This record gives sequence, structure tokens and C-alpha cells, in this order.
Amino acid sequence: MKVFTYSEARQNFAEILKLAQIEEVEIRRRDGAAFSLTSKKKSASSPFDVPGIKTKATTQDILAAIRDSRTG
Repeated sequence: MKVFTYSEARQNFAEILKLAQIEEVEIRRRDGAAFSLTSKKKSASSPFDVPGIKTKATTQDILAAIRDSRTG
């Protein structure tokens, strides 16, 4: 793990982000507070990527149901 001061991190932010992809980086402020920087792993798929379902409903059936629900 590499440790940088806040000033060093601010001046070399792009390089520190590259380094954080490989290993954990710690940034310390003058008041003693310490922050850890690590890279998040990329997700293989979108959370909206869900499998479809088979149904006998047509587009017209679905639109009619929506229309009926809106009119009360």
C-alpha cells in the first residue's frame, strides 16, 4: 500500500487513480485523517439486464390494459 499526503494526491491525482487500480492507496491529511482509495471492479452485466418472459399477451392487450388502468 502506498501512502500520500493530501497535497501529493491532489497534484498527482491521475497517477494515483492508475495506481489504485493495482493496489490500495492511502491519502493522509495534515489533521491525521486517513482515506483509503481502491478501484471498484467492473460489473459483468447491467442490473437492468433481466431475462425476458413468454406470454400470450399482445402489444395491443398490454396497451389496452394500460389505457383501462388510467381511465379508472
